[in-house]
Amino acid sequence: DCTPLHRHRILNQSSSLPNRPITCNKLFILKTLPPLTSSLPTPPPITLLRSLPRPHCFPESLCPTLPIPETTSTMAPLPAFVPGGLALAARTTSATLQSRSTSRPNLRIVPRAVRPARLSVSMQATSADSEMYRLLNLPVPSSVVLAEYVWLDGFYKLRSKSRTVDPNITDPANLPSWNYDGSSTNQAPGEDSEVILKPRVIYKDPFRGGDHILVLCDTYTPDGVPLPTNTRASCDKVMDNAKSLAPWFGLEQEYFLINPETGRPLGFPVDSEPAPQGPYYCGIGAENAFGREIADAAWRAQLYAGLRVGGINAEVAPGQWEFQVGPCVGIEEGDMMWMARYILERVAEIAGLIVNYEPKPVKGDWNGSGCHSNFSTKGMREDGGYEKEIIPAMERLRFKHMEHINAYGEGNDQRLTGKHETAPITEFRWGVGDRGASCRVGTGIVKEGKGYFEDRRPAGNCDPYVVTKLLVKTGCNVNED
Repeated sequence: DCTPLHRHRILNQSSSLPNRPITCNKLFILKTLPPLTSSLPTPPPITLLRSLPRPHCFPESLCPTLPIPETTSTMAPLPAFVPGGLALAARTTSATLQSRSTSRPNLRIVPRAVRPARLSVSMQATSADSEMYRLLNLPVPSSVVLAEYVWLDGFYKLRSKSRTVDPNITDPANLPSWNYDGSSTNQAPGEDSEVILKPRVIYKDPFRGGDHILVLCDTYTPDGVPLPTNTRASCDKVMDNAKSLAPWFGLEQEYFLINPETGRPLGFPVDSEPAPQGPYYCGIGAENAFGREIADAAWRAQLYAGLRVGGINAEVAPGQWEFQVGPCVGIEEGDMMWMARYILERVAEIAGLIVNYEPKPVKGDWNGSGCHSNFSTKGMREDGGYEKEIIPAMERLRFKHMEHINAYGEGNDQRLTGKHETAPITEFRWGVGDRGASCRVGTGIVKEGKGYFEDRRPAGNCDPYVVTKLLVKTGCNVNED
């Protein structure tokens, strides 16, 4: 077998053996590699996304010299990370790539063995003489920056559109409001379709790089009334009323990466089932980890944007991953979670994959996707907070269990069955160190007498504005008005 380390050594040796052909079992047969010389073009400046860890073992300096592989197998999508932004994916066959190589000999393609039901991602820059590469890297006048306005539509899905704005604006209140056709987003009738976007938070744009920005917005009628789908407005009121409590949140977003060609998660064979869950959680190796490049690229992009993403890990099913947003104070949690989802979906878009947050997208003996929500207040974090604040909060949550369930995501009844680390949807119970409870308190919290608790009921497709608002309203007796 050709291990990544083996391949790496082979390619490193090639510079000293320029006339020696390289062959390797279970790897594309490569033609003779020309020797490395100082005449190779110097790459342009590299932004954060271009500097992502390379998922392949090929050294950076060898990429311009790799030939097109002689194979008839279908190539997986090959998205390209380019300086200043992310280029379009090359979704094609190797035969097409061979024909392109005649007219575009500098096209940089790194082949990778393709496993069934898994898409392979190459994070190579496109050729320096590629027209698309050139256009994506044209300098933008210093008098403007590109702003991507992001909002929630009537289906609670994310949308965005772009405009140029003044580069000196750092306060979202000074950014211009904008409008769009709400009849195309299930938010307004055709005869009165204008919806107003109001900028709320500015983040750095990891896709365009430079000084360009992502702008999180919420939605209003032309008269300034929040739309029914604008859950941020009511959440902001509750958080403002709870400022003295200093509410902290940390949400754990689980999701599946779906292959659109099969409609199944990465790692799931087309006509059969993978091995039962067990080796996949935090697993490594080609037989256990599916989509690591996407999860890691999204994480770096989220951090670059300024989001507080604490970490990522593979979850219990093939193609299932998790990232954690927090700790965040008040409205920040909902803002950052929605923007983190936006960035993840944009990265998956480049790879030709679909992000699925549904609570039970894979039926059978598999865990679903949740959004476990960790919550504390100043009182809970102080000495004695466990008995004085956390236990009373548990009892208040018990009393309003079904109100929370009805707001914690669609299809959650398929996930909260009493199996797969969940409590039945019809009952509320809390416990210490119990991952089968509705709410869990860590054993360390009880020992220290202070800390936080985890609400394990929210589904992966929940609205973080709604979840955090309800935790504060119920857990702390805070009113919205």
